[in-house]
Amino acid sequence: MSSLAFSSQALAPRIAAKPAAAAPASSGRASLTTWIAVFAAMIGAFMAILNIQITNASLLNIEGGIGTGVDNGSWISTSYLIGEIVVIPLTDYLSRVFSFRRIMIGHAALFALFSVACAFTTDLPSMIAMRGLQGYFGGVLIPMAFTLVFTKLPKAQQPIGLAMFSIAVTFAPAIGPTIGGYLTENYGWQTIFFVNVVPTAVMVTMLYFTLERQPMQLGLLKEGDWFGIATMAIGLSSLQAVLEEGNKDDWFGSPFIVKLAIVAIVSLTLFVANELVVEKPLLRLRLLTQRSFGMGTLSAVFLGFALFGSIYLLPAYLGQVQRYNAEQIGAVLAWTGLPQLLLIPLVPKLMQRFDARYIAATGIGLFAVSAFMNTTMSLDYSGDQFFIPNIVRAIGQALTLAPLSAVSLGSVAPLDAPAASGISNMMRNLGGAIGTAVLATIVTKREQFHSNIIGQSVDLGREEVRSRIAEVTNYFLSHGVSDPAAAHHQAIIALGNIVKRQALVLGYSDTFAVLGVVLILSGIAILLTKKPASAAGGSGAH
Repeated sequence: MSSLAFSSQALAPRIAAKPAAAAPASSGRASLTTWIAVFAAMIGAFMAILNIQITNASLLNIEGGIGTGVDNGSWISTSYLIGEIVVIPLTDYLSRVFSFRRIMIGHAALFALFSVACAFTTDLPSMIAMRGLQGYFGGVLIPMAFTLVFTKLPKAQQPIGLAMFSIAVTFAPAIGPTIGGYLTENYGWQTIFFVNVVPTAVMVTMLYFTLERQPMQLGLLKEGDWFGIATMAIGLSSLQAVLEEGNKDDWFGSPFIVKLAIVAIVSLTLFVANELVVEKPLLRLRLLTQRSFGMGTLSAVFLGFALFGSIYLLPAYLGQVQRYNAEQIGAVLAWTGLPQLLLIPLVPKLMQRFDARYIAATGIGLFAVSAFMNTTMSLDYSGDQFFIPNIVRAIGQALTLAPLSAVSLGSVAPLDAPAASGISNMMRNLGGAIGTAVLATIVTKREQFHSNIIGQSVDLGREEVRSRIAEVTNYFLSHGVSDPAAAHHQAIIALGNIVKRQALVLGYSDTFAVLGVVLILSGIAILLTKKPASAAGGSGAH
């Protein structure tokens, strides 16, 4: 749509602080200053998203380092996600009150500061607090980078900016466990929290010299949707905690989860009702009634489900079933990230020649195919067997996000771009949180189902079962176990572990199938959007 090609002056009513000096829309080319600002913003988005996943492969090491158990250590990841998902919808409002420049530079600096603070924590409460603050200050960097693309780049160059943002959103979570695993295995878990310092320092320096200085509008504090802010923060925090901790605590079998769920439902219901009637809402939810933005956001929710869900599934499978360490897991995941660095820069050219909806649908379809390729796993299915599916997945992800964002955000009016950016990024991250929780639960339930089925066949009355136990008993007797009764007991335990491991493999296979189905839904949603009307949208007419 031509409505996206606009100057920074057009944003004055919505953004008090213009992000950077925008090139005139008629020139068709952004200035060097604008590109430096956009590139710096992408560094921030990359680092913020990287830190969602960078601790996952190293969680056991961190838990040991701060002296907490596995059950509590998951809050190390949860607290970061809560901070991030709460601040993303607030970004547009904060940038109008305190200026785009102050919020972006200030939050980036504090993001690095609290990241370093995480490395020096010695107990779980301190780690939870530091990670929460790290997520809060890093969270604004994601929608702000997204907003810069649509507010500062001419329409013809927006696909390039979206491709840069795609690298942050899809490459960062894929490479996060790789970086975290390598640093943890070779230099200690504390080092994963220092990786933010140098990139953030570079980012802050670049933004300091390229973003325009603008006055604050503290008067907007009086007009703030404070009821909406409060209900949103409480609701999203509670929902995130339910999603992250539910599977571990047996969902609604836990009074704690039940209470959190009630708080989340009540708070979010009040929030939505408030946003629909208040004169100046925190989030302009009515934007979702626009066909392309609404369906594009729905597609992004399903995509977030699959993107973050797959990043959870693969390390979990390799760790639980194949007993890979953090560095080995990172090496396997690298092949979902590295090819994207080569492919994503080519996407803007494709968007100039083909309908962006079809490019996105093709990418989502390839992502779905990669998931279905993992539905026939066996006990021997390990890192090498994931190579081809991971390459297919990398190609699919590379083709997906930039076209999807162009179709979705390209449909909104210029003045609504910052608000739409907050909604879109929040919903994608929320989809990721839901995906991780749902897939973890499916793995658990399907493992129990297959264990019961297989267990019915492992009957001591069957000759082949008794023969197998005898073989394993003899093995233990020949390897240091002198007591025949003890050897026989260990043989039964070993057989039970084999059954459990096989059931776990089948459970993961079923879960990858669910992932593929969700991606199909995402593809359908993007095809239901309206055809883009310009080159930036990737219209097939050009």
